[in-house]
Amino acid sequence: MNRLNLDHLKAFADVVELGSFSAAADRLNLTQPAVSLQVRQLERRLGTALVERVGRKARPTAAGMELLRHAARIDAAVQEALEAVARQSEGVMGTVRIGTGATACIFLLPALLQSLRQRHPRLEIVITTGNTGEIARAVEDNRLDLALVTMPVSSRSLEIEPVFEDPFMVIAPPHTRLPAPASPAALADLPLLLFEPGGNTRRLTDDWFAQAGLSPRPVMSLGSVEAIKELVRAGLGCSILPGIAVRRDAASGALAVQPLSPPLSRRLAIIVRRDKPLHRGLKEILQALRQLPAAPPASAVSGTPCED
Repeated sequence: MNRLNLDHLKAFADVVELGSFSAAADRLNLTQPAVSLQVRQLERRLGTALVERVGRKARPTAAGMELLRHAARIDAAVQEALEAVARQSEGVMGTVRIGTGATACIFLLPALLQSLRQRHPRLEIVITTGNTGEIARAVEDNRLDLALVTMPVSSRSLEIEPVFEDPFMVIAPPHTRLPAPASPAALADLPLLLFEPGGNTRRLTDDWFAQAGLSPRPVMSLGSVEAIKELVRAGLGCSILPGIAVRRDAASGALAVQPLSPPLSRRLAIIVRRDKPLHRGLKEILQALRQLPAAPPASAVSGTPCED
């Protein structure tokens, strides 16, 4: 019976996906000659060329395309077999690489990760933070297994599953009397500290003002939600932040917090490659993310007016 070496098949699939032997070597932590040798050995085993160079890109031949159609199913079958064996041992093990934004990482994931660690102590979870575009590209490139990101995100190669609605709030120094309603017109003339441009959170905020025909210039733009909150507490202005980031501040009175009018929210979604084999550890994390609790509204805290 002809037997395929799974390492050779993986090397071939990575070369085709990345279009480069050197890029595949980097992903597999091998030298480029080693990857080239694995692909040649696979071609020798099958008796046909699988990869050809088109310019600087490595492309699959017709035979390579046929093999590629089966490679994902072979990988899934192997993962299923390994998972079946793992169920006979104690607990879930392995490594899952998760990407997300800094705000979700700080304010949404700790309880979830603590629960997973208690239930599956042998499961290693690696967290990477960044903006939606960066994280989505890492999932597409298989550098991350899955991610929780702020929508919108679009990609033909990704499965996108919304799981969490997060309303935005306006925040001000404690005992500040915020305008009611907290409309774009009421907030546009206030000293605003906002997220730095480039991410979906800032884009949503700018669009909220733009729908009212306004384009306020923030007095500061920062990349850290904690830095924004500290500067607001120090009396340097007001801000608009995701509700999950200000729940405790609203409850403790550390900041004045009020919903926006009209309401503005961001939707967080799980993204994962459509062809991603789901081993047991990955399934456990996906299930936990799908059970994220709904974000409760923060209560308003009133006081003295927020002035420039």
